[in-house]
Amino acid sequence: MTDTDIYNGMPATHLGQHGWMKPWSGGNGGNCVEVLKLQDGRIAMRQSTDPEGPALVYTVSELSAFIEAAKTGGADFLLG
Repeated sequence: MTDTDIYNGMPATHLGQHGWMKPWSGGNGGNCVEVLKLQDGRIAMRQSTDPEGPALVYTVSELSAFIEAAKTGGADFLLG
């Protein structure tokens, strides 16, 4: 599979079953986000309870911006 074959919303199973990690898996009843670092540097994310569902694909800068905003409360409105 080439980098151009990887797209946002593709079935996560098309990215393979190996290499997925659960970096945020503590104390939430098994509802975890799994991530996979792709060869071109992008990051794929999927829901652990639906590993055959869609993969969301982000660049490092996109995911970094989200994480930094979440750290400073920029995503708090999603929880309220």
